[in-house]
Formats: sequence, C-alpha cells, structure tokens
Amino acid sequence: MLSAFKARPIVELKQRDKSKIESILAYGDKILVGLHTGSLRIYRVDELSEELDQTAQSTQVSQPTHSDGASEKPDEPTAQTPPLKPKLADLLREEEKFSRRPIHQLAIIKEANILVSLSENYVSVHDLQTYALQERLEKTKGATTFAVTSNIVKDPSTGIPSIVSRLAVAVKRKIILWTWQDMEPSGEAIEMTLIASVKSLTWSTATKIVAGMDPGFVMVDVESQDVIDINKPGALGDGGSQSGARFGAVSSSGMGYMGMGSWVPKPMATRLGEGEMLLAKDVNSLFIDADGNALEKRQVPWLGAPEAIAYSYPYMLALQPPSKGGLEVRNPDTLSLLQTISLPNASFMHVPQPNISLAHAGKGFLVASDRCIWRMGALDYDTQIDELVANGKFDEAISLLGLLEETLIHDKEGRLREIKMRKAQGLFDLRKYRESLELFTDAKAPPERVIALYPKSIAGELSSVESEKDEESETEQESNAANTEPSADSASITGPSRTGTIGRAMMGRWIAEAKKADSDAASVRSMRIDDVSDTASIRGKVTAPSEPDKRLEGKDLKIAVNELRAFLAQCRVQIKRYINTDGTLKEALPTPSDSQQEEYKPPFYYFILETPSTDPVDWAAKLLQVAQLVDTTLFRAYMLVSPSLAGPLFRLDNFCDPDVVKEKLYETGRYNDLIDFLHGKKRHRQALELLERFGKNETDEEVTEALQGPQRTVGYLQQLPPEMISLILEFAEWPLRTNPDLGMEIFLADTENAETLPRHQVLEFLQRIDLKLAVRYLEHVIGELNDLTPDFHQRLIDLYLERLKAGGDQFGSTEERDRWRERLQAFLKSSVQYNKIRVFKELPPDDPEFFEPRAIVLSKLGQHKQALQIYVFQLRDYAKAEEYCNQTYLSANPLSTSPSLTHTSSYSPPPTSASSPDREEEEPSIYHTLLSLYLTPPPPHERNLGPALELLSKHGSRLPASTTLDLIPETLPVQDLEAYFRGRIRGANSTLNEGRIISRLWGVEKVALDTELLLGGVGHLGGEKFGGGGGGMGREAGGLNRRVVIDDERHCVVCHKRFGGAAIRVYPDNSVVHSGCLRGGGGRKATATVGASGGWR
Repeated sequence: MLSAFKARPIVELKQRDKSKIESILAYGDKILVGLHTGSLRIYRVDELSEELDQTAQSTQVSQPTHSDGASEKPDEPTAQTPPLKPKLADLLREEEKFSRRPIHQLAIIKEANILVSLSENYVSVHDLQTYALQERLEKTKGATTFAVTSNIVKDPSTGIPSIVSRLAVAVKRKIILWTWQDMEPSGEAIEMTLIASVKSLTWSTATKIVAGMDPGFVMVDVESQDVIDINKPGALGDGGSQSGARFGAVSSSGMGYMGMGSWVPKPMATRLGEGEMLLAKDVNSLFIDADGNALEKRQVPWLGAPEAIAYSYPYMLALQPPSKGGLEVRNPDTLSLLQTISLPNASFMHVPQPNISLAHAGKGFLVASDRCIWRMGALDYDTQIDELVANGKFDEAISLLGLLEETLIHDKEGRLREIKMRKAQGLFDLRKYRESLELFTDAKAPPERVIALYPKSIAGELSSVESEKDEESETEQESNAANTEPSADSASITGPSRTGTIGRAMMGRWIAEAKKADSDAASVRSMRIDDVSDTASIRGKVTAPSEPDKRLEGKDLKIAVNELRAFLAQCRVQIKRYINTDGTLKEALPTPSDSQQEEYKPPFYYFILETPSTDPVDWAAKLLQVAQLVDTTLFRAYMLVSPSLAGPLFRLDNFCDPDVVKEKLYETGRYNDLIDFLHGKKRHRQALELLERFGKNETDEEVTEALQGPQRTVGYLQQLPPEMISLILEFAEWPLRTNPDLGMEIFLADTENAETLPRHQVLEFLQRIDLKLAVRYLEHVIGELNDLTPDFHQRLIDLYLERLKAGGDQFGSTEERDRWRERLQAFLKSSVQYNKIRVFKELPPDDPEFFEPRAIVLSKLGQHKQALQIYVFQLRDYAKAEEYCNQTYLSANPLSTSPSLTHTSSYSPPPTSASSPDREEEEPSIYHTLLSLYLTPPPPHERNLGPALELLSKHGSRLPASTTLDLIPETLPVQDLEAYFRGRIRGANSTLNEGRIISRLWGVEKVALDTELLLGGVGHLGGEKFGGGGGGMGREAGGLNRRVVIDDERHCVVCHKRFGGAAIRVYPDNSVVHSGCLRGGGGRKATATVGASGGWR
C-alpha cells in the first residue's frame, strides 16, 4: 500500500472534558472547533512542533492488513502519546456563549471578514476577529446545511476584477442566496425552490451549485435560477424524457429504503480537479463536469457506503463509517485504493479551500471524531512515486505523475518517461509485444534500450539475450571449474538460474528485482493477489506464472520483430529531422555558455541512452550512432519478417552498416537490393563491378534477367554525377561494345548528368572506340545542346571527311554514303564555328562528290562567284545556282521584299525615290554575277541563253538595266526581253509609290509632334482648367501653353512654405517648388505621390 498521508493528532479532548466535537474549520494557522455545548474553541497550530512530532513519532497510524485482504482492527490506539510529545496546537481562547445549541457547521468569508455558523437550525454571521454575533439570518429558520464560495469576477462592462463571495443556505426545499462584492453585501437575498428538501450543497463553479436531495441531484444556476437534473448516463424516462433517470433517486440502487427503518442515505458531492465533480449516494457514484453532464467513468468501487467524501490534491478521499474508523485514499483517475488510514471513530473531515488555506490545494486537511482532530500530512511526492514504482504499480505512478504539476515534482518528464519504459520492459517480458512497443514509442525510449531486448540475430552485439552457444560455453566453463575444484559448494557449481529476457547484462540496472506487490492495472508481474482488492471476485485468484526463461525465437521472435519494425520506422522518421546522411546536423547546436545553470540538451536527446560521464557530450556523433543502429536493426528486421520490404529502405537515404547489409543480401541472393544499397552508400565501384559480372554472366550464381546484359549498368551510370567521369568511362566501354545504341544513352539521355559530362573526355573516349559513336555524340552536343565550341564543330567536319575519304568499304550501301554526305553538307551550311580555309583545303578539288561542299565553303568565305561557277560549270545544276542567289540576296537585303515602317520619336526626312536605283547601279547584285556566267562565261565554256532568259524573267527587278543590257548579245530579239522590261518598270513604280507613302506618313507624324509640343498630350485632358477670366476653352492647358495657378493656399512641396513673390519651378506633373529648394537638391523629395493633374494645395 502507498503511504501518501500520515495522521497526526493535533487536538485531543481531555478525559474530564465532556464536550464533543461537532464541526471544525481551518484557516491560516488557526483551527476553529464547534462543540455540542455551543462553545467555540480557537486553536493555533504550531508548525515547528508539528515538524518535531514527525521525527519523534515512532508508531504508524496506518492500520495493518492481513494477507486475506481483511482490515485488522487494532486492540489499542494506533498512535500512542510519547512521554515528551511536543504540543501541536495551543488553545487561544474559548467562546462559551457562541451558541446555545451544538454548532453543526462553520465557514468563513475572509473578504467580508465574517464567520458563518449553523446552529439551532439558523445560520448566523459573526465577526471573524472577535467572534461576536453580528446577525442571525431569520430567513434561514430550519436550515440544514450551507455552502460558501469566493471568486474573482470581472465586470462585463468595465473589465475591472472584483471579489464576489456567495453564501447558499438550504432551508427545507429552498436555497437562499446572499452575495458580497468587495467586502460589502450586494442586494437582497434570493430564494429558489426545489422539488424536495435539500440535504447537501456543493459549489461547482462561481455561479453553479449542486444540490443533493432524496430524489437525486440537481444543478442550480444562481444567476439565471435555472435548475437542471443530473441524470445517469444513457438513461431515459418514460416518453423519451429523462425525468425518471435522475442520479441519486431513492430507487437508484435498484431497491427501496422504506423497509430499512425509513433510512435514506445522505447525498454527498465534492469538487475534484478543474471542472470535475464526484456525486455519491450510498455505494453509488457519478462523475460530472462543471455543467452537470455525466462523464464516462466507472463507479468508485467502495465496499460500503462512505460517511463523507472529499478531495485533497491530487487524491480522492472517502471516510468510512465511525464503526470502522478508516480513511480511504484513492486515485481519482484509476479509482484504485492506494491507502487506508485507521482513524478510530472518525466521523467527518474538513479540507480547506485553496483560496483560504495557505497549504497547497488543501494538502493539510483535517479529520475529526467527537474527541480528537487529526491533521493529515502528505509525504513528499517524489517519495510516493518511488514507493509505487518499487511495488510494481507502474500505472498508478504514471497516473499520479499526470495529475501532479511540474513544479511539485523533480524532473516530472524524465520520471514519467523512465516509469513508462520500465513498464514496457515488463510487458515485453510477458510476451505482450504490441503493448510493450507502443508504450516504448509513447515514452520516446532510446532505440538502443529497446533493441537490446532482442537476440543477436536482430540486435547484434548490443543484445542482452544470451544465445545457446554462449550458454553452452558457459556451461562448459562451469563444468571445467567443477572438475578442477571438487571441493566447491554445489551452489557455486550450478550457478544462479537464468533471469528473464530483460533482467540481464545492461538491462539489469533498468529492471527492479521482482517483489510481492499489488497487481497493477496492466499487470507487469505475475503474483498472488493478497491485498485488499476493489473487485472481490479476484480475491485469492492465482495467476499462472510466466516463463521468463523461454527464449525469444520462432513465432514469438517474428511477432516481436514485426512490432519492432513500427517502432524503428517511427524513430527513423524523427531522427532524419535532425541529421543529414553525411552525419552533420541540419541545425547547428547553440554554443554552451558559462551562464547556463543546467547542461544543455538538444531536442533529440531522448534518442540517446544517457550514461554517467563528466566529459562533454558530442551530440552529433551520438545521434549518428543511433541512426546507424536504427537503420541496421530495421534492415535485420525486414530480412527476418518481410524481406520484400528491404528494397524500399535502400532506395531512400539510410544509415545502415554497409558490411552487415552487403553480407546478408549477398547470402540471400537479393542482388537488386544489394545494388540499390551500394548506390545509396555511394560505393559505386563495387556496385558496377557486380553489375558487370552479372551482365556478362561471369558469376556462378543464378541472377535474374533484369541483371543480365548492359541495361542495368547503363541505367546505373546515368545516375552518376559528372564528377565521377573516370568511373563512368571505365565501366561504359563494355555496354558500348555490346550494344552501342543502348550504351550511347549514357551520354545522349535527356538528363542533367548526361548534359554536364566533360565533353572533351567523352569525345576522346568514344572516338577511341568507334568513329561513328563520336560523330553521333558531336551531332547531339551541337544540334541538341547548341554547343558553339569551334573545336567540336571542326572535329565533326573532320570525322565526316575522314569516313567519306576512307572509301566505300566504310559504308554498307550507297544510300548510307549519300546520307553521310548530306549530313556533311547540311552541317557546313548551318555552322559558322569551323575553320573554313582549313576545311576548303581538305576538300578534294577533283572529286565530284565534294563539289557541292566546296561551293558551300566558298559561300561561307564570301567567294560567291567561285561558288556559282561550281554550280554552273561543274555541277550544271542551274536550279541550285538560282536558289543559291536567292539565299544570298535575302541574307544581304533582309528588308528588300517587305519594307516596314517603324515609329520613332524623332523626325527624319523621307528617303528619295531615286536613291535605290542609284545604289543598284553602283552595287551589282548576286543575280548579275550569275547572269554574267551565263552570257559571258570564261573559256572554254559556251554561252547559255536559256537559263539566262529565265533568270531575267524571274529576277529582272533585281538586275540593274545599265549593266544587264551590256551583257545581252546584240543579236537577241527584243521580244525575248519583254518579261525583263516589264519587271523593271513594275519595280520602279513600286519604289516610287513606296516613297510617296512614306513621305505622307512622316508628314502626319510631324503634325502630331508639333501639336503635342504646343498643346500637350492626351494625358493632360480632364485636369485643371485655365484660370482667370480669359479662359473658357473647356480643356486643360498643355505643352508650351501649360500654366499653373499660385494662390495663398498653395505651398512648396519641399519646404511647405507659401510662394509669395519668390521664383518658382514647375514640374511636368504641375507640382511647384521654390527655385532655391530645387537648387538645394531636394526638389523632387516629396513629389513622387503628386498626381499628373492635381498639384499640392
């Protein structure tokens, strides 16, 4: 049992004193005692004497318990007075004429400095200092009980806080309410009538009170006077109403009390934690919230009807009838009985309110009989937690820690975490793996501590579980020791029996030794239940002992490992929030300073198993070790339970131990997963060596078709960064020789890695293997990636020529050779980055296959006549010659066929129509060159009139008449030149008309510019009008006629002074400044927000 409280008698009536204690009240260091004679005694508690009494007290007041669960009735008082017992309370005074009848109840309203008493069925008000009667409340005639509350309330209109105290008195069926606000009475008494006589009153909130009656409990709102029945959960009355389901009704326990001498149990209520109350009647109980709604909690398992109930933070109290004389202390969360204190003939108790008593939340409450008053002193909370843990009551310890505030216990979070982990270890020992691992997760247990519970096949060297081989070796050593020492005792030979899975090696210091204790809510140890139990049905039941020595193997091991996977997966996700795969922290830790009182702990400290050490902790290194342990153990778990899930682990960034993983995967034949893992660990050479062996089928093992051939190697090489070019080229050779098209995907793929590879190294590598591969790579680099490096352009031409000059045996067919030559010619036309003179020298002059390439190079060199000679005399392809002239003419005169007009802001005179013919006369076109080759060819070539006349008919407008007619033979009929002259006339007319149109357009542009200069643009319309009497034009002045009005209200936007007769400057947006302000450099300081038409006023 728990020792939460110790009872110390502080007031004991002497034997010759025939008085009986009827009521008690504690506030500050005083205790007011109301006697049955009507006298009031005032005691002062000596705190120092009380502390001395704690050390001098030699006997325990707790009643001992038998093994069968029955409480032992002491034959003599449990607390005997020692000879020199210090006096704990001094009698200050006694008011003998306080009342004529017994004083049944006492309370104070400290803010109003009054004492309230219930005697002679009246409620009276006394002075708190002199205890003199101030007033007897006549309205309270027949009062049975009352309740007092004081609260801080803010005024809804002003928000000013004030202290409001309320006194509620039960008078038969009525509740009469008095209110004090800031020490003064507020208004008249308010009366509220209920359905039956009120037996108990308990304040729920500042404005709501619970009234207990024989028909049940109701919640009364004293402000709105609303009465709400408190009903049992889920119960409905007739017709769907809840009128017959009120909790605490006479028949609520399923029987009537009329056959028991008309005895009806007293309704009781007490406030528990924030917003929660407990109602009780007989052995029935109900938990409600502050609004009277039932909570989903089971009933308190009382063996008998309590005499009184109360709440002393954080425990729930129940006083047994005086015949039993015991105080039960229960956990309000679990409702478990934690302590039973023997208090002979105790009949009532008093718990000071937190706002009255200086003790924390009624910590030092009082229990009284008719002759004695005990003060219940609470033990230190840390001691209570230690006692619960030592008894194996982990659930109770966890619940108690949840109820306590952090300021009341040392390292609450750490202690709660440790208790949860100890409970989880016990559950693991009982083969409750899911519950254990879920609790480990909830407690944020260090992964090392959890992994150590598993055998070496999962935990490796960290395992605390001894294997069969280890046990056999230990047995051999023990037998050898027995042979060498025959005189040794038998106990030393056999050695101690094996402990459970947890209580060994490193885990031994975490698990307490097994001891006989009460069973917890979720039992961690198996034992015989021999304490007083809340459920009588389990008394004496024997639980089958567990088998802690059974090895974790087979089906049990798989179940446990399957639960471990979820734990490790969650740890893995959380750890990756703090650390990178290279071992660096994502957020740097703050630098420790000397001013820090406690050692700094990072947010991930709970992942690391704490060890006693004075050296500073390298948190990054520790976290990296934990990450490696988690991932490696998770890998082992996957391989044991679900090997198919190991692959996704490697495709993500991980911290697995490479040696462990590689060995395990190779043994099990999971080569794909092994390749993925080596790639993730950046062990690329090992992965590529394996892929080469698998691809060439050079291994003894059977591999899947996906690993055979170069496909997987190509895909792997495509993922490598450009910095590893040496490794890429080393392992790219065998895929290129096996399957060139597939191998070239390493360098031609549309990926960033392929596009950023060092191109010179790749080109040299490919050219060494095959010239065609190098050409293909250069075409991709130049055509797709638009690389303008001259060396690449020249190299591509050289490779084209090298293969073309090599002979026909280099090509499989004539069509292939033609395609190769066409690729050369297309590249010579499109590229300008190669060395043209060098290429021209490399082209054979006598080989017809290279005539056109030579013409293309000559064109690039600007030698158009020589190029046309090749087309006319060597190739005799007049269509290509004409096409060549068209391209050359268009490239030299891009605007000749589609003249366009561009709008400019400045005026320039239009060109004259005679300028173009003059220019044509001075500069003969490319068509003239071709015409001269047709009509006046160099010897030994003959004149060619047919192509010449066709050229004149098509492009006559581009051939100047003066030079063209000189070339035409005199014998040629004029009729053949009709098309030429018609074209020339049309061209001249088009030029003249074009000049006229341009001239007119420029005139319109000039008028628009002059208008904008004089009158302003369109943007000035709609603004300020002309001022004065001579305006009346209806539009804004702009341009050179723009004007602004300077009046007395207008000021400078820089200095904010009026202008007067000073010189001014006006900006285009009509803002005005002093000339001096403009010269000062701030003329535009405040004008950015001035509108185009507003100005500053």
